[in-house]
Parts: sequence; structure tokens; C-alpha cells
Amino acid sequence: MAGRAKSAVGVIGLGIMGGAFAKNLVGSGFEVVGFDIDPARRRALARAGVTTVSEIAAVAEAAPMLITSLPSPKALQDVVAAIVAAELPPRVIAEASTFTLEDKAAAEAALHEAGHTLLDTPMSGTGAQAAVKDLVVLASGDSKAIAKMKPVFLGFAREMYDLGAFGNGSRMKYIANLLVAVHNVVSAEAMVLGMKAGLDPKMVCDVIKAGAGTSRMFEVRAPMMAADSYEPATMKIQLFKKDMDVIGQFVETLGVAAPTFTATLPIYAAARSMGLGLQDTAAVCTVLEKLAGVTRTPAARKGRKAAATSSAASTSGAKSSGTAAGKGRRKSAKA
Repeated sequence: MAGRAKSAVGVIGLGIMGGAFAKNLVGSGFEVVGFDIDPARRRALARAGVTTVSEIAAVAEAAPMLITSLPSPKALQDVVAAIVAAELPPRVIAEASTFTLEDKAAAEAALHEAGHTLLDTPMSGTGAQAAVKDLVVLASGDSKAIAKMKPVFLGFAREMYDLGAFGNGSRMKYIANLLVAVHNVVSAEAMVLGMKAGLDPKMVCDVIKAGAGTSRMFEVRAPMMAADSYEPATMKIQLFKKDMDVIGQFVETLGVAAPTFTATLPIYAAARSMGLGLQDTAAVCTVLEKLAGVTRTPAARKGRKAAATSSAASTSGAKSSGTAAGKGRRKSAKA
């Protein structure tokens, strides 16, 4: 590993997304130094080849290029404070979380004053997509710093866009997540309609994926809905609420009507009230099943779970093949 390492990259936050960044960067030949407040996550990533440390400053000291993937604005504030206090030479930090523009701007100002460059670089894609490098990096900020980070981004993602001024990455992410929120619920709506009509949910899943009505979210989440199995979560309903709140604020600030997005809010709220907060967002299907009076028998559920495991494996292979075939048609924006 040491002989082929490209350069040191730091990853702060080793959860579903950050952990996938780190693992894929190791696989792409980078030396990766990682930190998370959870010792269990540090141990898991150490087994994957990441050099883990117990302090934020130690990551920043070891790597000139950093990626942060964090659960809350408070976590971002803590990371920024630790990097500033370390008084290190200039660093480039790619902030990959979904926060408000105000939170990102405050972090950028504090790091700029300390001589560092913060990029606003949220990701388009789920945790399951992150695991197989099927992400799109929505980069914004200093163009030279983005160009410097591009090989790093492509070490864990399939595509990267330089979207210009700092904050444009987040703006694009809000739009992408609005579509994710809607497509997830409408996928559940379609699955429940099929079940209520007496169709086998796996058959509905397979046929719709092959036709004109499919979407990336349907392809990722419908197999979970067919199996009635929402763990492990690629995005927990409880955590997605933070993203939904950010999108709602963005929509309201711009004074744009978003009736379809607004219609999904009570569905996600109902899922949380039903105790599904720690399950994948695909569990909104459970809410719609209850509303429709759909009841699944334990025996049928067991059979569907086994079938969904096989379906998910074949879907993953198809996506990898499709990604390779599509590279010739896709083009990353130039820095």
C-alpha cells in the first residue's frame, strides 16, 4: 500500500458517507488518515486500511487535503475550531455535508482568516451509492483548489462538477435532495399501489426498473420496499429530516412554490412518529401501506427479503456496468 500511495488525504467523519469516501480512497491508492468521535467507527476503518487518529488536529496535521462529512452544524463548528487552533500551514478542506448556506459561509470565513481554503462540496448520491463510488461531487469555491482536489474526488466518486462560486454546490444539492425526497415517496406510492392491486412487489420492482417510469431512487430503494427490509440504512429517516429542513428553508427564502416536495413532509413525519427514524428512508413505504390497509404475511416477507438480496446484487452489477458505459457520454465540468 505504502509504495503505491498517491498522497495523504484526511477524512473527518467516518459515518456512512465519510467511511465510504475513506475506503474508496484507500482502494484508489491514497494514504488516508481518518477521525471520528466514535471509536467503533475508527476501528472499523482501521481494518479497511485507514490510518485513524484520536484528534481532529492530527488529521489536519497529517494531510494537506481534507474532507469533512459531518452530522450537524455544531460538528462543523467544532472541526473548524480545531483546525484553526492547530495553526497549521494552508489546507484545502472539502466540506461534503448538507447544511445551510449560512453555516457553510461561517465555516469558510473562519478558515479563510486562518489561511485555509474551504470548498463547498456536497455529494449527490446515497450511502449505498457511495459504497460503490457512484457519487457526483457538487464542488464550489476556489477553482484552483477544486482542480487540486479533483483526483481525490474521483478517487471515491464517478463524476465531479465545478459549479462556480462558493455555495453553489449546496444550492445544487438542495435541488437534488428535493428530487430524492419526492422520488422516494412516489416510489413507495407505486409499490403500495401494486401490492394493493395483488401484484407481487418484487415483480413490480423488476418491471418498473426496466421501463420508462423508473428513477435512480426507485432502483435504489424499491428493492428494500419489496423486501419490507430497511436496515442497514443508506440514509436514516431521522437524519434526512435535517436535509428536509434545509431544503424547506431554501425554498421558502426564494419564495418558490414546491407543492410536491411539501406533500412529502407529512409522510416522513408519520414515519418518524411510527418509530422508523433509524431505518432507511425507504421505510416511508410502511406509512403508505398502513394508509392503504396493506398487510404482509411473515412468510411472504421472508421470501421477499431473500429475493431482494439477490435483486440488489444484480442491480449493483448492472449499475457498475452502466457507469462504465456512460463515461464516454458524461463529462466533468472543467475547473
